[in-house]
Amino acid sequence: MRVFTRVVDSGSFTAAANALGLSTAQVSRVVSDLEGHLQARLLHRTTRRLALTETGGRYLQRCREILLDVDEAEAEANGAHLRPRGRLRVHSLTGLGQQHLIPLISRYGEQHPEVYIELTLAQRQPDILEDGQDVVITRDRELPDSEYVAQTLGTIYSVLCASPGYLARHGTPRAVEDLREHRCLRLQDPTFPEGWAFDENNEGSVIRPRDTFMVNVAEALAGAARANMGICLLPSYVAAPALRQGELVRVLPEHRLHVRQIFALYPSRRFLDAKIRTWVEFLKEELPSAFDADERVLNDAKHWA
Repeated sequence: MRVFTRVVDSGSFTAAANALGLSTAQVSRVVSDLEGHLQARLLHRTTRRLALTETGGRYLQRCREILLDVDEAEAEANGAHLRPRGRLRVHSLTGLGQQHLIPLISRYGEQHPEVYIELTLAQRQPDILEDGQDVVITRDRELPDSEYVAQTLGTIYSVLCASPGYLARHGTPRAVEDLREHRCLRLQDPTFPEGWAFDENNEGSVIRPRDTFMVNVAEALAGAARANMGICLLPSYVAAPALRQGELVRVLPEHRLHVRQIFALYPSRRFLDAKIRTWVEFLKEELPSAFDADERVLNDAKHWA
């Protein structure tokens, strides 16, 4: 199409060839191949001049429109690594998204108003390419072994919590072994399927709660604890708001369990879209501060049992 339009605009095969850096024979062959593909004559050729056929005139108009769209698409794609704009699909763990990402999305949007974020909250980690996600916020014990780029955003851990009402009725455990006498609520956690693994200060002991109550979402587990159902193990970003509001208190506060890293995963560093780059950089700057605020609440003795 570009060669054909250049021939028409130049008025000859030779002039078009000079402009395109091709030979006259190559230009002539391209136009002939195009006519063969279309099964239509586009140009009348004489030794002195070229003239568009009626079909060629209609085709030329459509070619100009199409090539303009192509040029605009290339310019937009070419600038995608420079200017954050368009839809950004983000997947996150439910609690982390509710407690921290939504406020950060608001602030990011003030800096980059041309970016529209589509946030999906779920416990499972999706297939980035199959699900069409741009960035996945996930947690793990160590850097995920995958073909994707992983940027570390911070560290979280889990703490034992219970409602004041439950502890008033059943007593407060003062040692890890005391937990065996309590109703312990469980979170489905494939990273730690063996149970509640305590830190090195307790020589790595593991408490395996009895089958009393299990749920797959940490926020629902916190709700069960608020309803006086028992003692639970909550990620720091879910525990902190409940402690701050006085709905739960921290049990055995000398223990931090299930320390994990939070990562931002995205497909590739090559030709990285500006909206992905700026979003990940923003998270790297802001999310650690949010985790630090959670930790201050968790370490405040007024929230301990």
